[in-house]
Amino acid sequence: MARDVNPRPNQPCPCGSGKPYKQCCAVKKQRRRKLLRQSRKLLTWIAAAGVLALVVYAFFQMSGVRYTDQDLTVVDFSTLNRSQKRAALQAANQARCPCGCGMTLAQCVVTDSTCPLRSKNIDRIRAMVRENSQPQGG
Repeated sequence: MARDVNPRPNQPCPCGSGKPYKQCCAVKKQRRRKLLRQSRKLLTWIAAAGVLALVVYAFFQMSGVRYTDQDLTVVDFSTLNRSQKRAALQAANQARCPCGCGMTLAQCVVTDSTCPLRSKNIDRIRAMVRENSQPQGG
C-alpha cells in the first residue's frame, strides 16, 4: 500500500501518530515553509543592503577626493574656484607619497605628522594648487 505524500487534512497522518494530518505533520510543514519564507526575506534584505552599501562606497570612491581642503589646513585653497579646487584635491588624493608608506600625498599630510617627507609633500600640494589656479587657456 502506497502512502500519500500529502494526505488530505482530515486523513490520518502518515507518520503513524493517529492524529489527523492537519493537527500533526501539516503544522510542522507550515512552520518550515514560514521559516523558509522569512529566511528568504531576510536574505533578500541583507543582499539589498549590501548592494546599496556597495553603490554608496563606489560613489565615494569615484569622487576621488577622500581628504578635502578642510582636512588639508596647511594648504590655502581660497584662491581657487570650485572646479579648480576639486582638480587640485583629486591630484593630491591620487599622487603617492614618495617615502614608500603607500599613502597618497593628502593622506600622508593629514594623518602622518612624522613622515620625513611631510614638508616636501605639503610643497607638492601647494604646487598643485598653484598649477590649478592658473587660467586654462587654449
